[in-house]
Amino acid sequence: MKRLLAILVVVSLLLSGTAYGGKRGGITNEMIYAKLLEIEKRQAVLEAQFREFKESVDKRFEEVNKRFEQVDKRFEELRGDMNARFDQLYTFLWIITAIFTALVVAVIGFAYWDRRTIIRRAREETIEEVERLYEVSRLRELLKALRELAREDRRLAEVLRNFGLL
Repeated sequence: MKRLLAILVVVSLLLSGTAYGGKRGGITNEMIYAKLLEIEKRQAVLEAQFREFKESVDKRFEEVNKRFEQVDKRFEELRGDMNARFDQLYTFLWIITAIFTALVVAVIGFAYWDRRTIIRRAREETIEEVERLYEVSRLRELLKALRELAREDRRLAEVLRNFGLL
């Protein structure tokens, strides 16, 4: 189809050139065939160059596609590395959270135990002090009673004087 169109264009150009040139019969069939052969040779050269150009473009596109595939592969590797690092970081954060929680529980437990121990000891000491004070007050009352008795009983008064209680 292309050849036929090219031939028609050439023939119309040749015929139109003779109509304006004023010369008739100066163009022979051999000249037309020669021009057509020359046009076909040029067309063949152009087609060969076009094929070479197309092949080189196809090769370049293949190279570009390979590079894009390599870049995609590298991105996938980087994504995998990043995911692995985030997983490690996430695990590390969980470990730190667990350690912190254990420390808080240990400190609260120690404070509770210490508070209970201190309160128990304070209670015991308070009870002992109250009992001691109670005994002292009871002894004072007893000493008062004995002094009262010593006013009437001479022997008791003498015993209290020997111990420095009267």
